[in-house]
Amino acid sequence: MDKPVIILGAKGIAHPALEIFNSNQVIVYGLLDEDSSLHGTEINNVPVLGGTEDEGFLKLIGKKTEAFVAVDDTKYRKFLVELLLEDRKMQPINAIHERAYISTDAALGHGNFINAQVTVGAGAKVGSHCIFHTGAIIDHKVTVEDYVQVGAGSIINTDVVLEEGAFIGSGVTIVSGVRIGKGARVGAGSVVISSVGKNETVFGNPAGKVK
Repeated sequence: MDKPVIILGAKGIAHPALEIFNSNQVIVYGLLDEDSSLHGTEINNVPVLGGTEDEGFLKLIGKKTEAFVAVDDTKYRKFLVELLLEDRKMQPINAIHERAYISTDAALGHGNFINAQVTVGAGAKVGSHCIFHTGAIIDHKVTVEDYVQVGAGSIINTDVVLEEGAFIGSGVTIVSGVRIGKGARVGAGSVVISSVGKNETVFGNPAGKVK
């Protein structure tokens, strides 16, 4: 990558995102965050320059820099992605750790966070703006829609479908062929053996609906 990167967000996944770009010898120009108390501080010697809606810095994106949205909250993540599309006419880049494995037969969208030891298998289809924490396994022929989060060490087995905005906690196992509905949440450590409906929350082994 020829251009440096501006990271939108300075909390949550921002620090590991910075580490990912460092691992790939990509220069990070700086970070932007809505929390003004962080302005003027540094993360691993990289400055927090100003706010995420600061036009003085946003105007650099697309011309002189790339951008990555490092925000855990899905609603705010969507807002910033849309801001970049409308204001700068561009999509965020992917942040893929050098120690992640992405099959040459997998399809990836834009703006995904893929940390160390993540595996994305053959024929998997990953949308945009997803977050895969350390050691998550996305097996072959899995479909992951936009804005999905998968926790550290979770195993998403073959032919699973994770619909838009689904949240999978750490250490979850989802058996083959299961569909996790839009906006559904799976609690940490759960074993999911049947499909989960839209906006449902499940937890346990086997996972059951939480009221």
